[in-house]
Amino acid sequence: MGSYPTRHVRAERENAWVENPLYETDTCELTTEFMNIFSTALLLFLVIDPVGNIPAFLFILQGVPEERHKRIIFRELFIALLALVLFLFLGQFILTALQVSQGSLGAAGGIILFLIAVRMIFPVPKGVFGEEAEVGEPFIVPLAIPLIAGPAAMATLMLLMARDPDDWPQWLAALLVAWSISGIILLSADYLARLLGRRTLIAIERLMGLVLTAVAVQMFIDGAGQAYRAIAHGQ
Repeated sequence: MGSYPTRHVRAERENAWVENPLYETDTCELTTEFMNIFSTALLLFLVIDPVGNIPAFLFILQGVPEERHKRIIFRELFIALLALVLFLFLGQFILTALQVSQGSLGAAGGIILFLIAVRMIFPVPKGVFGEEAEVGEPFIVPLAIPLIAGPAAMATLMLLMARDPDDWPQWLAALLVAWSISGIILLSADYLARLLGRRTLIAIERLMGLVLTAVAVQMFIDGAGQAYRAIAHGQ
């Protein structure tokens, strides 16, 4: 007949498990990875700006029957995801072929983000990218590219892979999270437009623009600093 461990023994085992350095290290690593995914997903969500794109989507789809809106948006979302995944994994090779440094890409990405953030804070009638309404059903342009998979999102993914290529699972997970949330919002564009109203959508877009402005400035500072250090080291 087997004996069960006493309460004192069980407590010692639990304490040893909790105080195990390997356990603490694994927990810290998981927490760091989760925070990286969360912060990157938030950045990509702000860059994609699904709330701010709702008026542009409705403007472009105004000549299409409303019952086809979700089907079109669903299709364009997957096309945009494919484009972003391609840039995530092929962006580093594109940078190498163009001989573009990480610092230059970071500074350029910061400038692009800043310009988009300014237009989010001070919106224009035709949307952040100023698209004209297309006649008939849109395909790829301008919904998938550049409204969802815009230059800022592509540059951000390329920069992430250029800095830490070994962390690609985190960047892919962050992209999928941001894309999923953006997709839910855009698929609900007709409902949200009626529920919130144009003024509320503009207010939310401006708030997101303020946050994106700070991110853009920091990205530019980091990229410019990295480029300067590379030049100084080269000299």
